[in-house]
Amino acid sequence: MSMALPNQKVQEIKQLINNHLSQSDIQRHFRNVLDEVVKTEFEGREGHISENELIRKLKERGVVANMMKDIQVDGETNLPKPSGHFLSREKSSNQVKKVNIDPTRRHLYLTIQEGKAFLEHLHTNEVLPGQQVSSYFTLHVHFRTQRFKTKPIPCACEPAFDEGFLLELHKESAGEAGRMADNTAMLSMYDPIHIVLIKTDSTGKTSLVASHYFEWRPVLTSAQSKMKVSIELKGTGIENQVPVGVLVLQMELFPKPPEPLREEVLRAQLELERHRQSDRKRGFLTYSSLWWEEYLQIRDAHKNRIVKIFATDENGNNKPVNSYVKPFRTGRLIETPRQAARFVSLIHKDYPKSLGQDKREQWTCIHSFLCMNRGGIEDHATLLCSLLLGFGLDTYVCIGTSTKGATHAWVMTRSVNGLVTFWESIKGNRYIHEPIDPNGPPMSKQNPSKYPYKTVDCVFNHRKLYANNQSCNNVEVCRFILENESLWKSMSEDAIASVCGPLVQHTWPPLSPSNLDVHFASNDLEDQIKALVTEHRQDQGLTSVWNDEFSYLLTPALASYETERVTGITCNNEEFQDAIQSSMSEDHTLKSYPIQFTHRNPRKIFTHCLNTTFCNEIINCRGDQVRLGVRVRIYSYPESACATWVMLGCIYKSVL
Repeated sequence: MSMALPNQKVQEIKQLINNHLSQSDIQRHFRNVLDEVVKTEFEGREGHISENELIRKLKERGVVANMMKDIQVDGETNLPKPSGHFLSREKSSNQVKKVNIDPTRRHLYLTIQEGKAFLEHLHTNEVLPGQQVSSYFTLHVHFRTQRFKTKPIPCACEPAFDEGFLLELHKESAGEAGRMADNTAMLSMYDPIHIVLIKTDSTGKTSLVASHYFEWRPVLTSAQSKMKVSIELKGTGIENQVPVGVLVLQMELFPKPPEPLREEVLRAQLELERHRQSDRKRGFLTYSSLWWEEYLQIRDAHKNRIVKIFATDENGNNKPVNSYVKPFRTGRLIETPRQAARFVSLIHKDYPKSLGQDKREQWTCIHSFLCMNRGGIEDHATLLCSLLLGFGLDTYVCIGTSTKGATHAWVMTRSVNGLVTFWESIKGNRYIHEPIDPNGPPMSKQNPSKYPYKTVDCVFNHRKLYANNQSCNNVEVCRFILENESLWKSMSEDAIASVCGPLVQHTWPPLSPSNLDVHFASNDLEDQIKALVTEHRQDQGLTSVWNDEFSYLLTPALASYETERVTGITCNNEEFQDAIQSSMSEDHTLKSYPIQFTHRNPRKIFTHCLNTTFCNEIINCRGDQVRLGVRVRIYSYPESACATWVMLGCIYKSVL
């Protein structure tokens, strides 16, 4: 069945073709063929040679077919995939497709064969050829340090999943990396396979459908080292007990172990792990209850403070808040702490769905948060804290209230000389904490607090948790000497390590690098915005004359805006201002306005510009000798996060 591709996939195909044509040998080959065609087919002909005629001749000679074969577009985007990710196109075949497999390492071949009983989409109409897909599913798989995802599948009652992933079962202990994992080693790998189902609608907005942890080790007991299972996916948040669908999976080990593991051995191992986990949770719960009682006895006001010890995840599980934080190193994808803050601020802010006034708190695990590319304030704060910990900073998540009185979360770092810096994870701003003496003279009303925080009740990271023990919890007067027990009540690090330590926590997923061609995407989005502005002005009875030179001169301004967001250093842009003034006549007036987005949807961008006063004035500019300009610059970050800068401008002759 053919189907229309989502806009994002169309852009990826355009990107592939553009990259392919940009190669000098391809262009030279096209020119040679065109010269030959013109000489042999149209020599002596008078009049204009149409573009369609040239394309038809190129098709007859097989040039277009050969180019498409090289690009490998076969009805869907065939973007480069990791060596362990491949697509099965034959439903009846159970053989592993040809893929790069290290024969010295053990692998688990996980096939997602089909989806069933997604009843929410029972009445979803079949996508006919030429129709736009209204929404689609994407399955994400995480196992230890490996991440994969399926191609987008149209939402349906029985979504047509049919892909395989090659998961490497390697050892992590020193000196063991080169040896193939045997049954004993695989049995000790307690990390489950995390399967996340994401739904993307026609506007590009994502939502978390299901988050499921799958125990894969039963395949070790199969005589053929192969097993087919069906797993029931359940909803998230308030729907965490509601089934959303069924996935049919098949697992197979390569190479096959000499003999299968006995079932009683597997049962004993799983039972032992469950008992240990239950004992740790029970012990930590007992300790935290006693710790909390001691904290309440210090003063009555403590019962009203927001001291978070546990938080509920997307599956309704109560977990210690320390488990949401971990030193997170990203290799070369993010190179500075401030760049990390910029990256986190570009992830969409969103809240879990609720029923009426029943707004339940929900924190999201790191893998689900990254796959969805959106989440709540706490998700942003824990990710930023983890990234800053990875850079070696003394970092904590702060829980308290904002100046508006709402519960809030942000990040705090302490320098070796005691300087405290607040990091606003939603916007990427930084604030230096300047404590105020509560016994000093009253503050001037002309010098209000610079940061948007009112109170702070607790701070924590992956190893520590402190509750504010000071009589006044206002951020302005708080002292952040966390080691002082009279100021902050600490929780035992050993107790926290028993449930959140490195031997207990599962491996976090690596960040996924961006595969966006920002230059192509910027040019394409710029052309689409030009077309929308031209169409809008035409409806208003206005002509549109675009000045490409003026548009190009806007480029340095956008670069300086992004640099300022990343570094916090304001650029004066003298060269930009000088170039603009030099290009204008004295009797002309310039209007320009920059605006930033975290998506690449041209219609949403244009609509937002129309609703912005300054942009609306530029788009609907009337006058003498009106010249329009627009510049788009996209800056890409890991996990499909992007900063899309759009600057609209117009130059017109001033009339007295």
